[in-house]
Amino acid sequence: MVIATLQVAFEPDKPYGVPTVYSLFIGTMIWAIVDLGRHLLPSARETGWPTGFAGVALVAVGIGGGWWLGNRLGDGVCLAFGLYHGPPVDPAKDLRNSVLITLMSGIAGSYWFYSRNRSAYLERKMGEARQHAGEARLKLLETQLEPHMLFNTLANLRVLIGIDPPRAQHMLDHMIAYLRATLDASRATTHPLQREFDRLRDYLELMAIRMGERLSYTLELPPELAGVRVPTLLLQPLVENSIQHGLEPKVQGGRITVRAAREGELLVLTVDDTGVGDARAPAGGNGFGLAQIRERLQALHGERARLDFHADAGGAHARITLPLA
Repeated sequence: MVIATLQVAFEPDKPYGVPTVYSLFIGTMIWAIVDLGRHLLPSARETGWPTGFAGVALVAVGIGGGWWLGNRLGDGVCLAFGLYHGPPVDPAKDLRNSVLITLMSGIAGSYWFYSRNRSAYLERKMGEARQHAGEARLKLLETQLEPHMLFNTLANLRVLIGIDPPRAQHMLDHMIAYLRATLDASRATTHPLQREFDRLRDYLELMAIRMGERLSYTLELPPELAGVRVPTLLLQPLVENSIQHGLEPKVQGGRITVRAAREGELLVLTVDDTGVGDARAPAGGNGFGLAQIRERLQALHGERARLDFHADAGGAHARITLPLA
């Protein structure tokens, strides 16, 4: 349609219908030969087009064959509907213009489709590369976080061995079970929320052995959310933070409450404690574990997920929101 409009613009004395018919038929025939023909030849994966001489020959055959077939069909339609009228035309000039226009538009159109296919392939590869890079970065964050948790637990075990060996042995049994579950979880980037809560329960049982009655906890997981997949070790740093900075400095200890809830299309996870609250360490909202959570959420969900943390006179409160899907 653009070619027909340009032809009439340069030669306004010509009727609009005739160049429109020829343009549509020639363009359609070139497209059919080139686009359908390339699926019959071995093609490059990055472009979907035949490589080397086969690709050039296909475009040449498409332009030549499309011009010939389009002219034959255009002749038939224009004669059948009586579209030829107006001043006489110079057959040689008309043929020359038709060949040149078909050649230029055929090459330009073929190159445009070739470039579009290649660009789409490169965009797909870039997307795959970004995804792999994000997964690698996420695994790196997990490998940094797991030793951090392990060292804290071993330090607690070392203290307990010196003051209460039987309880230390009981704690070591729980620790072995917990590390076995951690090893299973480390083989995946995400796991069901139920498994995350099970690991928290094991960890809190370990801490309860050392802290005794100074530590109590509540885990609330609705059954309909148990199968939702979340990043592994997502809540662990929040619980560690509550114990280390909230409950341990408090003589009488306190309670940790971990809840999961659904708000529309969002999963909301909260960790609240009744520890020292706003008297806790100044870096409580930007410590290692919390920074890791924020980085992991950013790597997995971008701006759709976030971690909010604040402390007040009643304790510390952490809230994670992330998409359910």
